[in-house]
Amino acid sequence: MTFKGKPVSVIMTGDAKDEFENLNKVVGQEIIDGITESDHQKLLNSIRQKIDFLKENPEYGFHIEKKKIPKKYIALYDANNLWKVNLTGAWRMIYTLRGSEVEIIALILDIMDHTDYDKRFGYRKR
Repeated sequence: MTFKGKPVSVIMTGDAKDEFENLNKVVGQEIIDGITESDHQKLLNSIRQKIDFLKENPEYGFHIEKKKIPKKYIALYDANNLWKVNLTGAWRMIYTLRGSEVEIIALILDIMDHTDYDKRFGYRKR
């Protein structure tokens, strides 16, 4: 896929990659067990759908203000921009964009539930 004339890659790394792999294992076992519809399967499908959206438009998500970027993402990934995509079941997918004159990379950093998202970004429970 291309965006603004540049090819787009979506790469999962770190905690997001671990979460995605674990989710794939759980869904695989559910399918073996004959479970055809579950929250895990809905979440996995939602992640896959949003990845396709990011391939079409890497700016699909909600841009997070620079001052709200957690230090973890700056330290681990040198992230100077951050985006959020809402997933099914109040889960969130966090990514940063990297680019050059020849390509755009959407680097998925985290997949987390709403509670973990609130903690990571310092939002208080209401």
